[in-house]
Amino acid sequence: MPRQHNDLNESSNLIMYHDPRSPVSEAFRTLRTNLEFVSPGAPVKSIVISSPGPGEGKSTVAANLAISLAQTNKRVILVDADLRKPTQHKLFSLPNRVGLTSLLVKDANQDVEQEVAVPGLSVITSGPIPPNPSELLASDVMDTVRDYLAQKADIVIYDTPPMAVVTDAIILGSRMDGTLMVVRLGVTSKEAGKRAKELLKTSRSRVLGVVVNDATHRAGYGSYYYYYYYSDSENENDSAS
Repeated sequence: MPRQHNDLNESSNLIMYHDPRSPVSEAFRTLRTNLEFVSPGAPVKSIVISSPGPGEGKSTVAANLAISLAQTNKRVILVDADLRKPTQHKLFSLPNRVGLTSLLVKDANQDVEQEVAVPGLSVITSGPIPPNPSELLASDVMDTVRDYLAQKADIVIYDTPPMAVVTDAIILGSRMDGTLMVVRLGVTSKEAGKRAKELLKTSRSRVLGVVVNDATHRAGYGSYYYYYYYSDSENENDSAS
């Protein structure tokens, strides 16, 4: 049984939990709906969330999207696969003694899930930071973990490191149903965004869309986020800039 933690950090940007009626929360619901229409005949069950570079909000997007999906009575597991600079345990005020690395180096079937105050959502934190994150994520054991979690949940979301920094997101993206890329207006350059998308294409990862995070407006909890979604079938000129 997953360990239960009822208190969510009120100072974190878990806007879907703290202020579900805000325009930001509505944007996450729109993103959730868009994902449901990506492939109606074959629902997306595993999503990698990354960004071209650091500081673009990918961990906050991952957490809020997970909450949004759980609020539709889905069983959701949020995995902190950023084994270099993990964040999810801070956002959800969780201990990080065990987590994904525990599954990868000890027992791929052990119970490291932690329940939070959102019904239907559990979090697997990163666990101890290993010396070889890329090798662990590229291992056969990671495939075993992926399959094990897919059996336990309706959807699994993987928060991964920025693509321009290390290859971890590219490694996982090719093994999952799709990748969402988070960019931040005023921070992410067009070149960085295009480069990240090319990396995903080269690795044959399925690009589900782009989440545009605009931190130039302030409203309530921290940054005010805007989201724009596009599928691979749309013209590349319509992508985020």
